[in-house]
Amino acid sequence: MSKLTIADAAEILGVSKEAIHNRIRRGSLQSEVENGVKLVVLDGDANAKTPQKRAINIKASPVVDDRYYKLLEEQNAKLQQKIETLEGETKSLRDQKEQMLIAERKKIEQIYKDKDEQLKNILNAISSKFMLSAPDEVIEEMVDAEIDEPEQVSRLISLGKYLKSKDFSKKKTSKIKEKFKKQAEIDSRIITIGKKYYVDLDKYDYSDLSL
Repeated sequence: MSKLTIADAAEILGVSKEAIHNRIRRGSLQSEVENGVKLVVLDGDANAKTPQKRAINIKASPVVDDRYYKLLEEQNAKLQQKIETLEGETKSLRDQKEQMLIAERKKIEQIYKDKDEQLKNILNAISSKFMLSAPDEVIEEMVDAEIDEPEQVSRLISLGKYLKSKDFSKKKTSKIKEKFKKQAEIDSRIITIGKKYYVDLDKYDYSDLSL
């Protein structure tokens, strides 16, 4: 019979200290108190057990197959290639969209330009017909929109009236009209409204064109 401390008894029996205390409470182990220390009473080596060693499970590291890594690399390369292909297609579609938008914008601009040109031609045609058929008095009232000096309107007379006042022959009248027609675009003295020419006798001298 031997007396052991709780710790020694636990080590010999291969259990925890708590297990020793539980056995003492259940009465499966005898105990005594000596000098304030609780001791476990064991009958020889009958209850002694070889301390149990915890089994250490060593997990074998999985054998990595090189073929697995190679497969992953191949799949990664394929995915990368697909990404590059998609990026290229995206860029191509974006460029095509931009070209389409540019083409549509130019088409719309051309449509408006053509419409403006048509409208301009129509207005010019209407204006020409109106000016050809309108009386001189009506035309003279519209001249103020074509000249810089509003007071000049009252001084203007048509080339026809001017030539009639000179009492020229038909041949000379025709010759003078040709001179006015040629000089109209470069001579600031000649005011053109529609297809008719006007003169300002109070401001300019036209004797050089009447020769």
